[in-house]
Amino acid sequence: MDAIVNKRIKQVLNGNQDAYTEIVDLYQARLYQVCYRMLGNKHEAEDITQEAFLRAFINLHSFDQKRKFSTWIFRIATNLCIDRIRKKKPDYHLDAQVPGTDGLDMYSQIAASQELPVEQLEKMEMQERVQYEISRLPDKYRSVIVLKYMEELPLQEISEILDLPLGTVKTRIHRGREALRKQMSQLPMTEVGGKR
Repeated sequence: MDAIVNKRIKQVLNGNQDAYTEIVDLYQARLYQVCYRMLGNKHEAEDITQEAFLRAFINLHSFDQKRKFSTWIFRIATNLCIDRIRKKKPDYHLDAQVPGTDGLDMYSQIAASQELPVEQLEKMEMQERVQYEISRLPDKYRSVIVLKYMEELPLQEISEILDLPLGTVKTRIHRGREALRKQMSQLPMTEVGGKR
């Protein structure tokens, strides 16, 4: 795949802007997933994905073709996500009580698209809770946890994407896991399907 991408990059640099469309098609879904998992918002993830491709296009002349394009574009997107996270303040939390109700939280306001069996519902709630807990991690831990466990990228590639030494990546993954484990252990029994 790297050979195809490098060929397309050369075509773009020689004036064929349509060749960039193929590059976008190759990476768009994965890049969006990384952004969505880091930001937890569909529209923001779409915006950041688009901005990452735009920045990559503008700076394509500076890309070193001896390196992997995926690492470069993931670094751009991850940095944009971190910038967005730092700029925004949470407006509300899903477990916050809805004003004017008797104990209803924001989770109760989310419309269900269909009835699900109890097991699937519990699994979805747990996945949502894990995603929520990941979103509460400090930026430096959130990015490595998303790239390692959700995108299943190798440590070396994470190191290159984040421009960090391998040892720092390993340390942040370890500390991020520990922070996540601590957050999850503080959940009431009913929030994890009655199991621990």
